Amino acid sequence: MRSPRLSLALAVLLVPLASGCGGKASGADGPKTLTVTVGYQSKTINTVTAGTLLRSLGYFEQELAARGRKDGITYKVDWQDYATGAPITAQMTAGKIDIGSMGDFPLLINAARGKELKQPTRLVSVTGYNLRGGLNTVVTAPDAKFESLADLRGKKVSTSVGSAADGTLVRALQRAGIDPSSGIQKLNQQPSVGASALQAGSADALSQFVAWPGQLAYEGKAKALYDGAELNLPTFHGVTVRQEFAAERAGVLDDFLRAQRKATEYLRTQPVAAAESVAKETGLPAEVVYLYNGANGIATFDPALRPELLAALKEDVPVLRDAKLVADVDVDGFVDREPLKRAVPEADYPPAGPARPELWLRNEPTTRTFDTPAALLKALKGAGPAAVRAAYVPDAVTGTPWFADKAVWVSEGSELRAFVTPAGAKSYVDQHRGSGARIVGFAEAGGIAS
Repeated sequence: MRSPRLSLALAVLLVPLASGCGGKASGADGPKTLTVTVGYQSKTINTVTAGTLLRSLGYFEQELAARGRKDGITYKVDWQDYATGAPITAQMTAGKIDIGSMGDFPLLINAARGKELKQPTRLVSVTGYNLRGGLNTVVTAPDAKFESLADLRGKKVSTSVGSAADGTLVRALQRAGIDPSSGIQKLNQQPSVGASALQAGSADALSQFVAWPGQLAYEGKAKALYDGAELNLPTFHGVTVRQEFAAERAGVLDDFLRAQRKATEYLRTQPVAAAESVAKETGLPAEVVYLYNGANGIATFDPALRPELLAALKEDVPVLRDAKLVADVDVDGFVDREPLKRAVPEADYPPAGPARPELWLRNEPTTRTFDTPAALLKALKGAGPAAVRAAYVPDAVTGTPWFADKAVWVSEGSELRAFVTPAGAKSYVDQHRGSGARIVGFAEAGGIAS
């Protein structure tokens, strides 16, 4: 006959088996409960379909509730908000976060750390991407005299080492003939700290990911110096999952991916409402959110693991290896296409077309788009400043949307073109002097348009 102590020990051992190993499960005798922990970055707004927006819409909880009615488990979601991808990776490799979202460079570090610590992770979907790299920007103080990236030689530049923004900075400096390790004084700082350093004058420039550059420009606290799209290398954010969780709770992962697809559809069909929702949740200006996540925004949202994004991920590995942040990463082994194929067979959308000038008027549920920058400026003048929330115009070369009143304008006869940076505008003018191309102010551009 078993002793009570032995029976109790056996019962304790059997509880995890009955409750499941993925997530955090409890309750061997009544209704079982399983908590799924999701790490996200609320202010990294091109991850919103796997984070901020998804959370506010409740789609994941709805999917889990339907599952719970079938299997008798009560599912809960623990949403954990972080400023960057690094702490999400730390928590995932400790087995404390099941699903996380982060940028391309942090994803590679996530893969490397997972393998090193024997808590492997897999990349299962994409949130937002830009095929040219326009999600990252280098900005300076509004009154700074810098005209191009070359002017930062020897200067203090704030970034978050290991982030996508740092990767952009490294590559951009190399193309400008500046050694990233010795040619500047790099300050490794969190985005908010770097933004404060820029305003205080203790940093000469800030290289960051969404939405920091746009927010600082919108608030008049910075101006763009380098558009990441000049690299013409894709950058993206994606969803990573602990391999153990994906194996043990495949159905829950499917639910997450289906919910992400629904959130993506909501954002793509109701971009203004989505921007307002994200703004409410994060405290960011809705006009800044829309710059990145709008109908013609810098980010394109699509869960599909596009070949060009994965090819770019492989090109990112040497950058991190040179910085001694990873030894190597098996990208093909890190990517797992099966969950998305299983959960959402028709997951991908057609590639986004060129961005168009766009006007957001107050008290209107949708925005207006235009065929030319001149048409946008004419509409702006007709509407009047009090009626305008924001106006966006794509860079004439890179296609990166920017605030129309923060862009650098070029007049070429009656033609008007906008650029994110002074260097971009100057390069165009230098190449088109024969046609009378010249840089003009925003007010003068408006006068030419009307």
